[in-house]
Amino acid sequence: MSQAPADEYHARLSARRSAHARLTRTDEQLSFVRLAIFTIAVLMAVGMWRGLLAPWWMALPVIAFVAVAIKHNSIVQSRDSAARAIAFYERGLARIEDRWAGGGDPGERFRDAQHLYAGDLDLFGPASLFELLSIARTRAGEDTLASWLMVPADVSEIHARQQAAADLSGRLDLREAMSLAGSDVRAAVHTDDLVAWAETRRLLANIWLRPVAITLTAVAAVTIAAWIASGNPTPFIVLVMVEIAFSAPLRARIAKALHGADAAARDLDVLRVVLATIEREHFQASRLSTLQGELMPAGDQRPSIPASASIHRLHWFVELHDWQHNAIFAVLAAPLLWGTHTALAIESWRRAHGHQVRNWLRICGEFEALASLAAYHYEHPADPFPELRDGDDRRAMFDGTALGHPLIPAERMVRNDVRLSGSREMATAAPALLVVSGSNMSGKSTLLRTVGINAVLAFAGAPVRATHLRISPLCIAATLRIQDSLQEGRSRFYAEITRIRHIADVASGPTPVLFLLDELLHGTNSHDRAVGAEGILRVLLDRGAVGLITTHDLALTEVTQTMGSRAANVHFDDRFEAGAIAFDYVMKPGPVTRSNALALMQAVGLDVPLDVGRDKVPLDFARGDRRE
Repeated sequence: MSQAPADEYHARLSARRSAHARLTRTDEQLSFVRLAIFTIAVLMAVGMWRGLLAPWWMALPVIAFVAVAIKHNSIVQSRDSAARAIAFYERGLARIEDRWAGGGDPGERFRDAQHLYAGDLDLFGPASLFELLSIARTRAGEDTLASWLMVPADVSEIHARQQAAADLSGRLDLREAMSLAGSDVRAAVHTDDLVAWAETRRLLANIWLRPVAITLTAVAAVTIAAWIASGNPTPFIVLVMVEIAFSAPLRARIAKALHGADAAARDLDVLRVVLATIEREHFQASRLSTLQGELMPAGDQRPSIPASASIHRLHWFVELHDWQHNAIFAVLAAPLLWGTHTALAIESWRRAHGHQVRNWLRICGEFEALASLAAYHYEHPADPFPELRDGDDRRAMFDGTALGHPLIPAERMVRNDVRLSGSREMATAAPALLVVSGSNMSGKSTLLRTVGINAVLAFAGAPVRATHLRISPLCIAATLRIQDSLQEGRSRFYAEITRIRHIADVASGPTPVLFLLDELLHGTNSHDRAVGAEGILRVLLDRGAVGLITTHDLALTEVTQTMGSRAANVHFDDRFEAGAIAFDYVMKPGPVTRSNALALMQAVGLDVPLDVGRDKVPLDFARGDRRE
C-alpha cells in the first residue's frame, strides 16, 4: 500500500459508507415490491374464489415473489457486509489512533489466575493486549492467538510466524474479506460444539428415506398440477395424508437435524471465507503455503470440491430451510416435503465432510491468528520484528532499545532502554538484574510491564514496541498482580512467595527465566525482606535467569553491592512544578535518593508534615502555593 495506514483506512471507510447507504435504499425499495406482490396475490386469490381467474394464474405472483426474495436476500447480505466493513475500518482507525479500548473482544474467557504472567501483563480483559491484537472472527482464531500469547514459541516457529505476518501485512483486501463473514463472533457456537455436531452419528441414516421422500414429492407435484387442471383436490388430499404418515415418526429427528445445522452453519460460514482466501491466494511465506497444502491434500485424499465450496453448500441448505419461515412459501413447501429433503441433504453433508471440520478449524484458527499479527504490523509500521537469538548456549539476553508499552497511547508513552544478560558461569557486559527504585507513581511497575509485554509479543511472532529488540528464548514470570485470597485463606505475602517458588522451579529448567518482581517481599519487615530478597535473587541469577525488581525500600537497593557486575541500580524520580508533583518516566542510573510519599499524602488532603523536625508547613496542592 502506497498510502499511510490511516489514510488508506479513511478512504476505504468512506467508500463502504456510501455503498451501505445505497444498498439500504435498495433494501427499502424491494421491501415495498414484495409487499405489492403479496397484495396482488391476495387479490388474485379473491378473483379465483369468485371464479374470475383460473387457478394457474397464482403461479405468476408466486414466481415473482420468489425471484424478488432471492434478489432482496442478496441485497441484504451485501448491505450487512458493507456494515461489517465499516466496523472493520472504524476499529482499525481506533487502533491506529489509540482509541481501541472497549471496541473488541477482551478475551475474558482466557483469564487464568495461576498463569505465570498473563494477569500481570494485561494479556486478557478490558484494554488488554488480546483486545488490541485480535481481529479473529472465529473462536478457533481467538483460541490460537490466546495460546500464542500464553506459551512462548521456539525460535524456528517465531521466524515462521514473522514471515507469515509480513506476507499478510499488505493484504488489506484479504483481511477485509475475512471481516465480512458471518454474524457477530460472540453469537457463534463454540469450537467443541461445532466439532461434536460434525462428528456425531447421523440422525437420518436409513437408506430408504431419500427415495421415498423423492417419490412422494414427485407425486405431490403431479397431484397439484392435476388439481389446477381439473379442479379436483381429492388426489392431492390423499397424498397429503400419506405424507403425514411418512413424516410423523421422523419429525423430531428432522427438526434436530435442521436446527443443529442452523447453529453450525454460522460458524462454518466464517470458516468458508477464510478457507476460500487460503485456496485462491498465492503466498510467499512457507507457513502460509503449508496451511494451503494441508487444506488441499494431494493424491487420493484431495476432496472432490474445495473446502469453501463444501461449506457454501451447507450454508445453502440452511438458507433453503429458512425459506420455510416465509408464510407464502411455506404453503407450497409443506406438500413438497421441503424440510425433509433439506434435513436429508444436511445429514448427507455431515457424512461426507464432518470429519474434515476439525482440521478446517485448526487451519482457520492459525490463519486468523497470523492475520491478527499482520494487522498489527500494518497499522504500526514503526514497530519492528525482534531479532531472536538462538539460546543453545543457555545465556539469557534481553537487549531493548527505546522500549515502549503498546497499551499506552503514543502521546503519553515514554520509552526506555533495557539491557539484561545472564550466564551461569560468568558475568557479562550487561547486568542480569536491574533493581528499580523510585517514588510512587513514577513508572517502576510500568517498566516491568513494558519489558514483559514486549517479550510476549516477541515470542508470539509479533512486532514489538521498540526501535530494536534482541532477545533469546526465555520463560516469562511476574509478580505484578499478586493478591491475597480470603476464600483460600492466603495472605498477599504467602501468595507472593508461592509464586516465587514456582518461578525458581521453572528457572531450573532448560530455558532461562525473565523474572519481573514488583515490590519484592514488601509484605514483611525490612530485615527479613533484605535477607530474603538477596537469597531469592541469588538463586535466580545462579540458575541463569535475568530480570527486574522494583522496591520502595531503599535498603533493598544495597543488594547490588554483594552481587558485583551481575546487578545494577536504576531509578525513576519526580519533580515539583507549581506545587504539583510531575514525572518524566525516564529511567536513570543508580538508586533513588528520595521519596514522594509524604507529598502524595498532602496531595490527597492529608495534613501531614513534609519535613519532620523542621518547618512543618504543608503544601496546598489545589492552590499551588504555601498555606500559612
